[in-house]
Amino acid sequence: MNLIEELQQLEKIAIENINASGNDIEKLRISFLGKKGQLTTLLKGMKDVSPEQKPKVGEVGNHVRQVITQLLAEKKAQQEAITLNQQLATEKLDVTLPGSTRRVGQPHVLQQIIDEIEDHFIGLGFKVVDDTVDAPEIETDHYNFERLNLPKDHPARDMQDTFYITPEILMRTQTSPVESRVLEKHDFSQGPLKMISPGKVYRRDTDDATHSHQFHQIEGLVVGENITMADLKGTLLSIAQELFGEKHQIRLRPSYFPFTEPSVEVDVSWNEVTPDTRPEDIEWIEVLGAGMTHPNVLKMDGVDSTKYSAFAFGLGPDRFAMLKYGVDDIRQFYLNDVRFISQFNRKGN
Repeated sequence: MNLIEELQQLEKIAIENINASGNDIEKLRISFLGKKGQLTTLLKGMKDVSPEQKPKVGEVGNHVRQVITQLLAEKKAQQEAITLNQQLATEKLDVTLPGSTRRVGQPHVLQQIIDEIEDHFIGLGFKVVDDTVDAPEIETDHYNFERLNLPKDHPARDMQDTFYITPEILMRTQTSPVESRVLEKHDFSQGPLKMISPGKVYRRDTDDATHSHQFHQIEGLVVGENITMADLKGTLLSIAQELFGEKHQIRLRPSYFPFTEPSVEVDVSWNEVTPDTRPEDIEWIEVLGAGMTHPNVLKMDGVDSTKYSAFAFGLGPDRFAMLKYGVDDIRQFYLNDVRFISQFNRKGN
């Protein structure tokens, strides 16, 4: 039997084996087409074929290889289809079953309070300034203190323990510097300035249930003609009732801040106040500081204090959140305990 006949005989054997059911296709591929397979072994005999016969033998060899390769591919596809059909028959999906519930994230409770405050003041015509140009967290001593009527030797500087980076650069202790940066650019020919500036502030403080070395503050400022303490009180009453309810009232007590004159501490009634509530039955809790902007501050910001007046206030979103939701430890807001944070669902509140 010559080589061509052997190749034709191998083709018949391969067809019979591949078409037989239950055979391992990969083993058959290796048996016929592998490096030591039957076809490879036969074709090594090409070296003994005469030059005249080599083209014919090569043609037959390539034909046999193509036939075996195609049959193996078809048989593999058939077996995969059978396996898939068997799997589909046994693994049924009940499309009427309810889907899996996935936990959806939500804004942090402090961000919810900040958003609520921002939305309220935007509704009153205020603009929100929180960009890094006018509201940098790394601030200069000039803007953080001196422009707020606190010269180098002012004793009120001791009221705030400060993180200094250099003698002139520090982590801002309040968001009040934003007011000066915005005010010095404001064009009063376009109308009065009404702004709030939310952001993080930093003070060297011992962390405990009511104090943190990093917390949030929202500074507010209104500058225009004929701005009075009555305007300030009405503004603060509106935000207090927005956060705590319309039956809550505020109380202003005299205080001292270097950058406002007169200055007040603002209390919110812990309990609801009705026309029948006696003054002695109202429970008050301090929530913020405010006052009429000091003329010196206006002058340093390039504002004519004989023509324009202003009021300013500083809200603490962290403290407001504690009051609104009855949280007794400010550190809970920063521990990122999902069990705690997930309680304050915006829709549920």
